[in-house]
Amino acid sequence: MIQSLWTASTGMAAQATNVDVISNNLANANTTGFKRSRAHFQDLMYMQMKLVGSQDGAGNQTPTGIQVGLGVKTAGVEKVFTQGSYQNTNNDFDLAIEGKGFFQVQMPDGTMGYTRSGTFSLDGNGQLVTQDGYPLQPAINIPADATAVNVAADGSVSVQQAGGLNTVVGQITLANFTNSGGLMAMGHSIFQETLASGAAVVGAPAANGIGSIAQGMLETSNVNAVEEMVGLIAAQRAYEMNSKAVTAADEMMQSVNGLKR
Repeated sequence: MIQSLWTASTGMAAQATNVDVISNNLANANTTGFKRSRAHFQDLMYMQMKLVGSQDGAGNQTPTGIQVGLGVKTAGVEKVFTQGSYQNTNNDFDLAIEGKGFFQVQMPDGTMGYTRSGTFSLDGNGQLVTQDGYPLQPAINIPADATAVNVAADGSVSVQQAGGLNTVVGQITLANFTNSGGLMAMGHSIFQETLASGAAVVGAPAANGIGSIAQGMLETSNVNAVEEMVGLIAAQRAYEMNSKAVTAADEMMQSVNGLKR
């Protein structure tokens, strides 16, 4: 009976984690380039009270055994990199990736960060940077006298200058990963490479399986609010059922403690 308390408590802890994950998804429903997370669970080890296939006293093999589970654990929280919908902004420096790939930005410590958020602006030097000031890599500098900026689907960046002269000022490349779910989320819509994600494969957009770039567009979050609310209700009910199991075990123990000789 004591074991049932611990088993039910693992279920409550797992569902509390599930609610935390869903809450973060809902909180970022309007975050540009955000990718929803999904919690995965595994059952814990089992108490082997009778081995499967053991023989009884008459030498007969039993078809089943007696295994009592010890609960559940959170096996992992996975980022789901499905495509979000697109929002038309008509801003020359808003970029969206249609398909696979990540923009590359330089972090303050010199390492490379990866993002699906294409909300870029110009800094004081005319360089394309994120909203946190992280410069896009390879660096793209827009001349001060540029009257129009064009970003092609293949990442080529050109500007129109005074006198109608069109000049190519840079080439945006995108990074792709064998296992995007293995990337580490760092906050600020930035991911970093890990051993689980594999090394970044960098290439030009619209080639070799890498997505193309859409100018004047932003990729919105891939969070489905209705789906998350259904999941939240299911997690809450599962938490309640586990708490009922704790209450039932407590009442059974109370009955045992109340027995008199």
